[in-house]
Amino acid sequence: MSELRNILTDSVNGLFGDRVTRELLTRFDETGDDGGIWAEVEAQGLTRPLVSEENGGVGGEWRDAHVLLSAAGFHSAPVPLAETILASWLAERAGLPVPEGMATIIDGSDGSLTITGDGDSAKLSGTVARVPWASKAETAVVVAAQDGGVMVGEVRLSDARDISASQNMAREPRDDVSFDGAPLRVAHLPNDLPQDVILQYGAMVRAAQIAGAMDKVLTQTVQYANERTQFGKPLGKFQAIQQELSRMAGEAAASGVIAEAPFAALDDGQNSEWQIAAAKARTSEAAGVGATVGHQTHGAIGFTYEHSLHFATRRLWSWRSEFGGARFWSRRLGTRAVDRGVENFWADIVSG
Repeated sequence: MSELRNILTDSVNGLFGDRVTRELLTRFDETGDDGGIWAEVEAQGLTRPLVSEENGGVGGEWRDAHVLLSAAGFHSAPVPLAETILASWLAERAGLPVPEGMATIIDGSDGSLTITGDGDSAKLSGTVARVPWASKAETAVVVAAQDGGVMVGEVRLSDARDISASQNMAREPRDDVSFDGAPLRVAHLPNDLPQDVILQYGAMVRAAQIAGAMDKVLTQTVQYANERTQFGKPLGKFQAIQQELSRMAGEAAASGVIAEAPFAALDDGQNSEWQIAAAKARTSEAAGVGATVGHQTHGAIGFTYEHSLHFATRRLWSWRSEFGGARFWSRRLGTRAVDRGVENFWADIVSG
């Protein structure tokens, strides 16, 4: 692990470990207040791991971003760290100003958003559903259609015609956003990025968050099984419980490995689409197993709001379907395998 990665790992786990408490998460659920954590995240420079030093970042690698996203998932951090990291990276790659403050990403490449005009006269119109953190973010980096092509734009969310607030199961903002001629800065999508860059990279960061949350649920469940006694011995001593915990541990380990794979591929200059699809499909499937075993092992207490287990499991249930669920990405994997042909099937598996 690089020196920078060690520093980022210590910083993010130290911050979230100290500040993201059950009391804070309860307050976030009730009021949307993050307790000032976002200000501390920015102060420690954790929002720009992929941004160059000249633009106020640390010039790190994708694997540096991975440790931040995994930690955010483990601690159920109630802040848009993943979205801001992606928005900052994409803006700089496209030659746009790096957003200040909270930022999010919006995928309008399917035609739901259109850009008219050019340069200083560019305008954004259209409606997109369930944009993460739109009601709290200041800026959105969008990918939208223009004259048959795809452009990257940066828009102030205060210029949206309407933001209809909603939430996912974890009570994180997932808002419907409408634009009607909102001014924005625009740039061409870099040639080396796919048109569905937000879908793909959004799936990649969610996979990392899921893997982190899986580790949290596993940690809590093993601890509970070792502390809770039934019929005179800890739950963890019963063979049936041990089998389920082993299954859960396997799912968590697999999630951790596959979630990191696309980050490593990007650092190595590879096309990461294959790894992203595999990571999101695998972690989304594992999320269901992790939440199920966690709640089954905890029994009735795990389903109460007073217990902290649900902060992680509600995020697992929410994140597994965002930016495409297991079925969506499994179908894409299958389509790619068929298109590549039987002669490439084994080579693609062992090289990916």
